[in-house]
Amino acid sequence: MSQLLAKSNKINDGFRQKITPESAGWEYVGFELLHLSAGKTHCFTTADTEVCFVMVSGYATFQVEDEVFEKIGNRQSPFERIPPYSLYVPHHKNVQILAESETEIAICRAPSQGNLPVRLITPEDVGVEKRGYGNNKRLVHNILPETEPADALLVVEVFTDEGCTSSFPSHKHDQKNSETETYLEETYYHRFEPSQGFCLQRVYTDDRSLDECMAVYDGDVVQVPKGYHPVATIAGYNNYYLNVMAGPVRKWRFTWEKDHQWINTEAYANKFPK
Repeated sequence: MSQLLAKSNKINDGFRQKITPESAGWEYVGFELLHLSAGKTHCFTTADTEVCFVMVSGYATFQVEDEVFEKIGNRQSPFERIPPYSLYVPHHKNVQILAESETEIAICRAPSQGNLPVRLITPEDVGVEKRGYGNNKRLVHNILPETEPADALLVVEVFTDEGCTSSFPSHKHDQKNSETETYLEETYYHRFEPSQGFCLQRVYTDDRSLDECMAVYDGDVVQVPKGYHPVATIAGYNNYYLNVMAGPVRKWRFTWEKDHQWINTEAYANKFPK
């Protein structure tokens, strides 16, 4: 099995994923997936990281020091395709979470020493856009884009219909000293509808010193340290993924793979009715 693929730990309550910079072998991105049954609690410290808690499904009450955010959440499944509630919490904060229902919470982390305030990100705060054409189209929810305040984190969720590609044409963001590209580590947390489905995700570099193709199942995480990283869904199974990115410069600047950049052209787009 590829070292880039983190399989889901299908426990009832607790962490189903726990990826740290140390476990991933990189510098910036941490990702955890917490599952809690109704009535369960979890205490958490942000330590030296900023954290974006994303309510993938369910409802929960958060207490951050003296601030309380009651019963945030708005969907029972990410496949409702409505923007979620999220909570941004800076470093060195204690957080207590009370699950008000069966709850799935993504914990997105990056190193931080900033002093931004705790803030609730409501569905109205989330930018919604449609990208692509034909069998390369997807729905995007920009939860924490570079236009909104954070020290390093970028967080986005993407919905891709059965039989379609996503994160395509292939692109990369792995250069620290480039005028056109930024270095961003990235995780993909995948879900499927129906849940027994899977997709294929490839991670590869121009020189093919890294070239991995993975069968990704419900709850798995793909880690992208560098290179291109397209996703291909399978007929019959819709795909959701939550992306977490972070690096030394908080800008999403990327390079298309030259062989496939033509998919962005007007000639390709004109093949499909408006």
